[in-house]
Amino acid sequence: MGRPSRVELQEHNRAKVLAAARDEYAARGFRDAKVDRIAERAGLTRGAVYSNFPSKRALYFAVLADLAERAPEPPHSEPGRTARETLGALARAWVARLPLADTDEQHGPARLGMYVMPEVLAEDRIRRPFAQLMKLDALLLGLALEGLRPPGTPTGSLVRVAEAVLTTLHGASQMAAAAPGFIEPFNVVSACEQLAGLELNDWWPPPHVITQAWPADEPWSPPGAADAVRGEPARLVDDGVVAILGLHRLEAVEEAVRAAPPGATVTAVLVTGDPAELAPLARLAVADLCGCLRQAFPPSAWPHLQVVFDEAGVLAAAAGVPAVSDGTEAAVRIEASRIVARADGRGACHAAASTGEAGGADGAAPEGRTRTPSPKRRG
Repeated sequence: MGRPSRVELQEHNRAKVLAAARDEYAARGFRDAKVDRIAERAGLTRGAVYSNFPSKRALYFAVLADLAERAPEPPHSEPGRTARETLGALARAWVARLPLADTDEQHGPARLGMYVMPEVLAEDRIRRPFAQLMKLDALLLGLALEGLRPPGTPTGSLVRVAEAVLTTLHGASQMAAAAPGFIEPFNVVSACEQLAGLELNDWWPPPHVITQAWPADEPWSPPGAADAVRGEPARLVDDGVVAILGLHRLEAVEEAVRAAPPGATVTAVLVTGDPAELAPLARLAVADLCGCLRQAFPPSAWPHLQVVFDEAGVLAAAAGVPAVSDGTEAAVRIEASRIVARADGRGACHAAASTGEAGGADGAAPEGRTRTPSPKRRG
């Protein structure tokens, strides 16, 4: 067997650092953990740790993201659940991961995530993308709830209901960390079940700025990538919309979902100007929800939205977006494995998804007129 390549050695060292950091955080907690001890546990130098992770917080987010993505899942539920039953199953999967007793170890594996929220709150550059990640999670859960409706029932968005559910679950997580023994898991489950019948004034305001979609005729040969929602290879060549979104613009993906024609595949490609720290935070936020979502919802109700992490910007470059930042919003329309339209800037998701509507073939308004859609109900 030949010597490992540089890339293989880097991956091997990265895995050793993650394992060592997980043990150090479990033994001492995030605040008292030391990078020197992590390096010692990994059998590497302090410099080797920092060459893989630029800060202790970046390493912490990476450890939690890795655990969330690798967590074993029981078989998914059988089709036919009501929204109430499914939200109860989602809540049970969520609270099962929490440290609920005051007899739990002071740190330990169950308490590894207790410092996530304090670290999010520490800086605006972390808080702002986290807020957008919560909007993405609410959209994923709302779409799953909408997918439970029997054929022929009234349509409408359930994203605001999903926001209420996530507020309850994240609140339970924070109380479990701050006040061990306070949370009664059955009450959390019951509260989430009751939210299934909540009626909110849920409407979708149009984008403030509408960017025109320009016609194109370019080949589309994207690199392989994983769909974080389903935990399987993403279907990137399907007809639909591919949205390249920085972590400050994730809410724009709902514009693509609501404007896309029935049956179109919508893919949110998440990019960031700080992949070392913000990319693992994004992976953690999506994996925490989707692991529970796949347990609770039947596959027929899983969101018709793919989420792909593009830390190196490779997929973005394939879509013609070579430079990315947390403010990036660009989208391309795919048909028959070709890019047939593209848009860039605020409103790009809506423009690319609605290409062909209300105007010419490129979705633009007739010459001399401004295309401004009126408010409409979601769904």
